[in-house]
Amino acid sequence: MAIAPDLSVVIPIYNEAENLEALHREVSTVLDGWGRPYEVILIDDGSRDGSFEALARIQAGDPHVRVIQFRRNFGQTAAFAAGFAAARGRLIVTSDGDLQNDPRDIPSMVERLEQHELDIVCGWRKERKDAWLHRRLPSTLANALISWATGVRLRDYGCSLKVFRAEVVKPLRLYGELHRFLPALASEMGVRIEEQAVNHRPRVHGRSKYGLSRTVRVVLDLVTVKYLLSYSTRPLQVFGLIGGMMGGVGASLLGYLGFMRLTQEYYPLNDRLPLVMFAILLGFMGVQLVTVGLLAEMQARTYHESQGKPVYVIRRVLETTGTGATSD
Repeated sequence: MAIAPDLSVVIPIYNEAENLEALHREVSTVLDGWGRPYEVILIDDGSRDGSFEALARIQAGDPHVRVIQFRRNFGQTAAFAAGFAAARGRLIVTSDGDLQNDPRDIPSMVERLEQHELDIVCGWRKERKDAWLHRRLPSTLANALISWATGVRLRDYGCSLKVFRAEVVKPLRLYGELHRFLPALASEMGVRIEEQAVNHRPRVHGRSKYGLSRTVRVVLDLVTVKYLLSYSTRPLQVFGLIGGMMGGVGASLLGYLGFMRLTQEYYPLNDRLPLVMFAILLGFMGVQLVTVGLLAEMQARTYHESQGKPVYVIRRVLETTGTGATSD
């Protein structure tokens, strides 16, 4: 009987044919020497450079390796989601396939997670080997923005080298560019997160798939994450608050204009038609936003109740059994 893996390493691959042999060699050397049962899940995200053929050769010679091939390029988030669904390990490690992450950091990150009873350990590329202007500077700004918006303060959200407990990451539903927000999304469960400085190496082969073009998508997904973390179970509070404020301003303007028209001998509203129309517009928009909030509230309740999805997550239960023993 095959031994169930204790550790699953999930690595998305997109046009990395030149790096795959070295990647497999490094990961295997580290994990074989570590001694724990493991599996390596390599997801071919629609590569067009012969990556799948290389992955197939690697898998044929190593039973620890599992390969998943997408029909087309779905993106890194989809690849991580497929890897998480297929993972059988108690712990799940994520990494990039470009050899910039160092597999030798994996054992110390896992040991940190277990010794400190953490749920997630995130890699921090303290001495990052990337161009400053179009890689490191946008990343620094993005990390500060994400930390401020989500309340989960990390210095390097973009580092793919992370260790998760499987029960934390498997229930997450990923789309868009949400893979970089995994610690923030998991924080809804009350997880314990720490960072660890890791080795970062310059890219030797291939071309980076990251750039400034992803910045806009990251910002838009950050709005989604902020909503999911703060208001997914109480959407009326955000829509109702904004709608109430807008409706209140509109009603106040209309009240002021009406009062002035009734109390002043000469106060023609024709001269103030843009202000009147603006006040009416604010009123209608306020009512619409409150209505949207009510509809979103109903949808949120339907979502949670139809799936039996709880609004809480339990870490552990301590209780005394009938024999007087304490169970966890």
